[in-house]
Amino acid sequence: MRTRSLFLPLLAVLAIAACTSPAASPSVVVPTAAPPTASPVASPDESSPSTGAAIVMVATNATHGQILVDGEGRTLYLFTPDEAGTSTCYDDCATAWPPLLVTGEITVGPGLDDSDFSTATRTDGGDQVKIGNWPLYYFATDVAPGDTNGQGLFDRWYVVSPSGEAIK
Repeated sequence: MRTRSLFLPLLAVLAIAACTSPAASPSVVVPTAAPPTASPVASPDESSPSTGAAIVMVATNATHGQILVDGEGRTLYLFTPDEAGTSTCYDDCATAWPPLLVTGEITVGPGLDDSDFSTATRTDGGDQVKIGNWPLYYFATDVAPGDTNGQGLFDRWYVVSPSGEAIK
């Protein structure tokens, strides 16, 4: 447990360099603790795109209320610089904040309207799931379902409500 408690602050510091400016390209390599994947859920590991559907559901979080999660309960986030509807998180930023990619259908759970979801083509390849204008991401240090370690980081990363709004 002590290893994890030391790892999270280190990753957060490294992620600051990767995500404080969309144009930033620091030379640090951010280690990932990518959550496990299972078919048909889209893999958060951008280096090996998923093959299949992405599942987006609503979960109740004790702190933030109802939030969007994937089919395994992993928290999804939006990045406020993406307000125009396309991702601005690439390279080291995407290592710390892997996009929710899909190559098949987007499946939504109860309480969600599938017409609110679409995709945006990423310049580094793949189709990223969006709700409204917001591309969706994971946070690499969220290692267990329900983790929200990325909430509010840098005043740019927020968990997402079922209506597609940032929960601040």
